[in-house]
Amino acid sequence: MTTMTHRSRLTALLAAVALASCGGGDAADASTEAQLVERARGIHERVITLDTHDDISAANFTAERNYTMDLGNQVNLPKMEAGGLDVSWMVVYTGQGDLDQAGFDAAYANAIEKFDAIHRLTEEIAPDRIGLALTSDDVRRLNAEGKKIAMIGIENGYPVGMDISRVQEFAERGGRYMSLAHNGHSQLSDSNTGERDDVWLHGGLSDLGREVIAEMNKWGIMIDLSHPSKEANLEMMELSRAPVIGSHSAARSLGDVSRSMDDELLMALKENGGVIQTVAFSSYLLPEKNAAHRDALGALETSVAAEMGFEVVGRREQFGMSEEERAAYQEAFAPVAAAVESRMEAEVNAVAPPVDVADLVDNIDYMVNLIGLEHVGISSDFDGGGGVSGWNDAAETFNVTLELVRRGYSEDEIGMLWSGNLLRVLDEVQALAAEIQAGG
Repeated sequence: MTTMTHRSRLTALLAAVALASCGGGDAADASTEAQLVERARGIHERVITLDTHDDISAANFTAERNYTMDLGNQVNLPKMEAGGLDVSWMVVYTGQGDLDQAGFDAAYANAIEKFDAIHRLTEEIAPDRIGLALTSDDVRRLNAEGKKIAMIGIENGYPVGMDISRVQEFAERGGRYMSLAHNGHSQLSDSNTGERDDVWLHGGLSDLGREVIAEMNKWGIMIDLSHPSKEANLEMMELSRAPVIGSHSAARSLGDVSRSMDDELLMALKENGGVIQTVAFSSYLLPEKNAAHRDALGALETSVAAEMGFEVVGRREQFGMSEEERAAYQEAFAPVAAAVESRMEAEVNAVAPPVDVADLVDNIDYMVNLIGLEHVGISSDFDGGGGVSGWNDAAETFNVTLELVRRGYSEDEIGMLWSGNLLRVLDEVQALAAEIQAGG
């Protein structure tokens, strides 16, 4: 597959202008737009759409409240079905705590609760509508059966503690990728957050982290670069015998955020044979544009909340809440949000437009042109802060395919971006694991 030529919104605009100048005006444009949308819908239905990063709360996996219901979150079965999202990588996320036994024990308990929740959904709550995939063959089989698909990623290796046998355990529980750190240095790896104060714990990976890389290769878990430090990520790519992934990252050249991957990392990823799953997270894609929009939105929220007698809590403070406290806050905030939504277009978007699907695909374009289409994929970070205008929940997934069609990507290329590239890496990781386990 050769690398595609650059695509931009300017190209699409010039094509539209040329079409209009040929006569027919609005009628011709409307006809062409309808044809384009129809073609995009056909492609969207035929390819397997796969999102590599969706956070979960175990509270949404009970008999009384679960993903068969259209909950207020960004990913659930009704939203996946409405938007044509086939595969959700549900994330076993653990925030970074103290590097002591009590911290490790709490992290492990949190991880097991989330593993169990995902299995409960696919085995007890809704096995007729969604199945758990452990391989690319599972993905294709479940898709052919008309079911939605869950896969499991592990965000933060902290729950491994000091017990390396947990890598195999997590693989047996269905984990198919894992990052070695999150926001804060773990016992395995430095985090990108060390850039804030230039304080590092390991200078990359710890000795235990290096052992964990070998264990992940052995047990078929993809190595995820999306939160560790640049030095740790470069070391991981050197050590790994299999391709790696960035499960939810963006291009740092377009938005200078430590969570994103600079061109040196991207070129190393290409050399490694891995894939970066371009994340629909506004502040990573275009931090300055997002900040202007956020400021305008914050001013409107503050004004509306004051009018309604509600005290707004910032996003950082919300992440410090327990899952139950956060759910209660969001429920109480809902009337304020509805009032803000009614005034959003005129008072926020018209002044400071939000980061949108076109901006997401600009990021995809950049990385496709730099490292090749076969190394780029798509993710959302839904229910973990992700979402852009036009793709703010799973029900809007088609809009991404539509924008890719507008840019001139072919059906085969769109299939690679949505799932083909990621599943190719998974296949290579699992083939290596089988070889190692057989003594190779």
